[in-house]
Parts: sequence; C-alpha cells; structure tokens
Amino acid sequence: MDKALFSGGGRSVEVAVEIADDAAERARGLMFRRDLPQGSGMLFIYEHPQQVAFWMRNTLIPLDMIFIDARGEVRHVHPMAKPLDESSVPGAAIGDPAPERLMVLEVPGGDAARLGISPGMVLSHPGIPQQQARARCS
Repeated sequence: MDKALFSGGGRSVEVAVEIADDAAERARGLMFRRDLPQGSGMLFIYEHPQQVAFWMRNTLIPLDMIFIDARGEVRHVHPMAKPLDESSVPGAAIGDPAPERLMVLEVPGGDAARLGISPGMVLSHPGIPQQQARARCS
C-alpha cells in the first residue's frame, strides 16, 4: 500500500491507499468489494487534469469521494455516496472556476469527516507534479 498525506488547518492525516493509475484500474475501482477498512482507500490518478464524474455502479459499500486538483488541493468532498447508485457525482462543486481534477480519493463512507479531510487541505503525494505541488514530497 501507498500513503497519502493530507495537511491543513494545523493537522495532518495519513491514509493508506491503493493506486488506480491506468484506465482499467480506474474503471474497476472499488466495484464488488464488500468492505474497506477505515483509514484506507483507493487513489485514482489521471495522466492530466480533467473534469471527472464518478458513479457507484457495482459498488457495494458507501464511499466518500475526495476530489483533488493538480496542485494537490482538496477542492470538493462528496460524502456518503450510496451503494449501487448510478447517479453521476461531479468532481467539482457548482461554480468552481477550475473544475479539472488530477486525483480522486475514495474512502469508506464517513471517513472524510472522521479524519477531518475537507476542501482547502493539501495532499502530499509523488503522483502530483512536484514543481506545482502545494505540499512537496520529502
């Protein structure tokens, strides 16, 4: 497992993550899983920033979706996506002037609030181009 480190508001939060960084891995995501331990998740990494939307087709557990821009900033959190719901979950809040996302982290439903991950926090991860990262990897 890889690690994603979030910081902001005087705190830091570490999440153990599986990486989904190719089209097949991103398409399968967390489908058909029956559980996902607290403090863990799947980090979807795209080749370049783009507008994204997710759904819960064949996903059996509730998830929080954390949408991250190319600088590593958490821009939007969608809490408690419903299992098996095929409604589109957009990666940007209405009116967001920069809706492109480089990464999306899915964690167990309720984990974003439990861990205190919220918009404005910053992710430190090697998948973020370090020359533009708000929090560079050490």
